[in-house]
Amino acid sequence: MNQYDYIIVGSGIAGLYIALRAKGQGSVLVITKGSIDDCNTKFAQGGIAAAVGKNDSTQLHFQDTIAAGDGLCDQEAVRILVNEAPDRITDLVNFEVPFDTLDGEIALTTEAAHSVPRILHAGGDATGEHIEVTLSKQARSSKIRVLEDCLATEIMVEKGIVKGIKALDYRTGSTVEFSCRSLILATGGAGQLFKFNTNSDVVTGDGIALAFSAGAEIVDMEFFQFHPTALHLPGVTPFLISEAVRGEGGVLRNVNGYRFMPDYAPEADLAPRDIVARSILYEMKKTGSDRVFIDATHLPLHITTTRFPHIYRFCLDHGLDITRDLIPVAPAAHYMMGGVKTDNWGETNIAGLFAVGETACTGVHGANRLASNSLIEALVFSKRIIEKTKKRAKKRAPTASRGTEVHHSLSQRQVPKAVPAPSLSALQQLLWDKVGIIRHQQSLTQAADIMAAWQKSLAPPTDRPSYELNNLVLTGRLVTEAALLREESRGAHFRSDFPQSSPQWQRHIVFTK
Repeated sequence: MNQYDYIIVGSGIAGLYIALRAKGQGSVLVITKGSIDDCNTKFAQGGIAAAVGKNDSTQLHFQDTIAAGDGLCDQEAVRILVNEAPDRITDLVNFEVPFDTLDGEIALTTEAAHSVPRILHAGGDATGEHIEVTLSKQARSSKIRVLEDCLATEIMVEKGIVKGIKALDYRTGSTVEFSCRSLILATGGAGQLFKFNTNSDVVTGDGIALAFSAGAEIVDMEFFQFHPTALHLPGVTPFLISEAVRGEGGVLRNVNGYRFMPDYAPEADLAPRDIVARSILYEMKKTGSDRVFIDATHLPLHITTTRFPHIYRFCLDHGLDITRDLIPVAPAAHYMMGGVKTDNWGETNIAGLFAVGETACTGVHGANRLASNSLIEALVFSKRIIEKTKKRAKKRAPTASRGTEVHHSLSQRQVPKAVPAPSLSALQQLLWDKVGIIRHQQSLTQAADIMAAWQKSLAPPTDRPSYELNNLVLTGRLVTEAALLREESRGAHFRSDFPQSSPQWQRHIVFTK
């Protein structure tokens, strides 16, 4: 019973959508290291982007995505995304995702760097949660086999072709092996690399580490998006304050009450995320504060309470009435643009191994993700994986080159004299301090040396925490080495020692084992 047509690792929007689509094509197993509902999807507040409005078009969506990607988007992948997005929204409607409506039509809102309102939402700011709950309910009722509390530990590859996966079953402490025709990694990103992040605890770079160790190509890892506005309250875990709050008219103010964003960008509060995040850092440094504020007090009461019910209630539970009080915020790590390199059908350079969602790098996001493109990307490329695997092709062409690429392996590094003991908290502090929003050669080199030393000293993993730490250290090395190599600033990657973008760096950094 350990042989399947499809094995899917991860149970977010990408994993569940593929499982529901794949069940008509053969036997399906979903492996997830927590419960079926543990994922980043439910943290997605803003919504899901698609050109479905009267004044919108796929060409406009294409242009906005390309502009945000700062010269590194794969244009064919973006064209696929925007053209297929409306049909994937139809799929969600058919799965009974309860999108918000206005006068009988799906309601649309604006987010930064979108030229028209094209963001669909459900339950106001609870879009990801509504999609996740809807799909997990469908998966449970369709009797798809879901193995919870089971951590994938190794991809089995033979002569360049996937054969299956090994996994650790926490309940028994035993390692189990499963064979498959198609293996799909949908494990999410690596937000737990950073001390301040908006991600679920389960997002520890597992898919990246698994794929790299198996010989897959990993690309664009230097591009990590920091969300500019996470709630900043003492003793409270960073909680995302959706960009849509500014889309509806909220403005950023410093500790002195001054509205500062017009000083940094012509788009002011609706500038791209990387610009807003850096502007907030500069403003915090200028005022000697660890926070700035979103002012939404001038918005109509019904807009705030109905459009952002989760944010409103969460803040209220922590003594903050956002209809009257300013919202204290600071940047936090949010989304990984890089990942396992795939072609336009979601397949990697290893035959039968696919990646999707934040684990994958399809080329859609380039150097900076356009807000709310992530959930729709997961759906579009999940559907394409099913189309590809239906054909059961025996042979495949190598993954197409995505423009100019530079290939590297992880370098041998000098071991520092004094290295702190490896731990999750030490890693998160290191990445936040040395590989965060503003980077520099010296701090990047220090981080790379320490992580290389950690990787050598870590004992072979035996349980979930030790596997996760190993995966995070490897993924952290990939992020840091890529950031060191890219001697320019582009999109979400900012080097204070190379503050301008350079035409010679309009290329992709690819790592292989």
